[in-house]
This record gives sequence, structure tokens and C-alpha cells, in this order.
Amino acid sequence: MSEQYDAVVIGGGSAGLSAGLVLGRARRRTLVVDAGQPRNAPAAHMQGYLSRDGMPPAEFLALGREEVAAYGVELVRDRAVRVTRDADFAVELAGGRTVRARRLVVTTGLKDELPEIPGVAERFGRDVLHCPFCHGWEVRDERFGVLASGPPSVHQALMVSGWSDDVTLFLHTVAESELSDQDLRRLAAAGVKVVPGQVAGLVVEDDRVSGVRLVDGAVHERSVVFVAPRAVPRTGLLEQLGAELTETPFGAYPVVDPTGLTSVPGVYAAGNAMGFGEQVAHAVSGGYRAAAAIVGDLIMSDLDASLPG
Repeated sequence: MSEQYDAVVIGGGSAGLSAGLVLGRARRRTLVVDAGQPRNAPAAHMQGYLSRDGMPPAEFLALGREEVAAYGVELVRDRAVRVTRDADFAVELAGGRTVRARRLVVTTGLKDELPEIPGVAERFGRDVLHCPFCHGWEVRDERFGVLASGPPSVHQALMVSGWSDDVTLFLHTVAESELSDQDLRRLAAAGVKVVPGQVAGLVVEDDRVSGVRLVDGAVHERSVVFVAPRAVPRTGLLEQLGAELTETPFGAYPVVDPTGLTSVPGVYAAGNAMGFGEQVAHAVSGGYRAAAAIVGDLIMSDLDASLPG
């Protein structure tokens, strides 16, 4: 027997909980399915969220779950593995439960695939970072290294130079010939040192990054290393429903309108499920917009269905 909900939110991060909060306050029977894998889990603190700057992500989500549950929203730790559509939506969970929903909000996020360089995965979220807006203030004026994964890494090196005057771009597997003249001029203007040669690993001393080691044995002293993970959007459920995706330099994401509505009627996306650059503040806003749109849609649909003739 399946259970019927007005809305099922797939993903219990900041976007999903925001959607659940708005739906619950609108008196809509709502289920939030949370696999417990938020993208920002490696980070000790989240930054740039007004009034919550510096709060640990786990604490932020725990408070969010308490708020959502207070409005009667059901939260379950499980994973949605299959979604089908007929008159409404059937969502199959890994635990064996099947639920039905009139509307869906997909906030499944994305996975960051890190360069396979010894020390990078172990230090990620500590002194191996990817976003200067998330962590730049905390490491300002330190000795930055940027590990190139392609020509776009030049942009990352130029961006982080706003937080430190001591930046080195390690080309790693990128040939210097792949950099344009404009790239080289901008790097020089920003004072970014460019070091060719493949990176062998990070040097860690006293539980801190202290340098970057090249395959030729040379060690460059650095205390913070920026990387550009390969983004892998978790769009499997949207693809099952036939949602239209668009290719970006950071993966394929659903085509959405300003409310997060995908090309599949009744299916919304928010957070990193709809784009690479969605920070916590954006995700919360996106979840709110999607939920508000769903509430209005359900009210009008029910009114139209009640009209005679």
C-alpha cells in the first residue's frame, strides 16, 4: 500500500528543508526524504549566510529539521531510488516503502569528485578548499596553491588572488601552451606565480598542509590549496521522469523556470540539483520559491476541479 502526500521533497539539505517548511506551514501533507549526504558535510562551518555566518552545517540542518517537523512534515532517512508518473508520482524508497505525491521537489544536489592526488581528499574542507566565497576570509593572506585541472583553473587562481597576494598556480596535467595570452597577462597582473609540472601530492605536517610536492621532488611551501572538483549532478530521478537537461561547464542540469519548475509538469528542482553555484542562501531561497509555487498550483487545481461542468 502506498501513502499519498501533497508533496514529496527528495533531499533533506537546506533546499529540501526550506521547501518542507513552506509546505508544512501551508498545511500541505509533506514528506521529506533525506539520504543524509549534504554537499557541504566536509566543511566545519558555513559562511556568508546572514545571521548564521560560521554555523556548522550539521547544526544548521538539525535546527531546520526541528522547525520543519513542528509543522507536521514527515522526515525519513532513506533514499529515493525510482520515480514514475501516471496521474501523480510514485516514489520508491530504498527501504522498500513506496509513496505517492501530487507534486515533487527534487533537491538531490551533486557530488564533488576530487583530483586523485594524495592528501587532497583527506584535507578537503579543512585546508584543501574549492570556494573563496565559502572560506576565503578564514584563510586570508595565507600562502595559496591552486591545483589546475584544466584551463578554467586560471579563473580560480585569479579569483582567490582577491584574498591573498601569495598565490601559486600548479599546472599539474595542464600544459602551459593551453593557457591563452590573456590568461598569462592576467596571472602576471594578479601576481600569480605559474609552476609547470605534475603534482605528486600534498605535504602535511602537524595536521596542516605545508606544501605541494611535484613529481620531480620539488616542494613548494603552501598552507592552503584550492582545487576545482568535477561536479557530478545527481539528476538520475529527473532523468527517469524525462526532464530536459542542459549542458554546462559543470555538468548537465535541468531546465527550470524562475520557480524551479522543470520541463515535467509538477516537478520542481532546487539547490545544487538545479545548478553548480547554488550556495546555502540560494538553496534556501530556491526551496522556498518551489514550495510557494506548489502551494498556489495545488490550490488552483483543486478549485478548478470543484467547478461544475
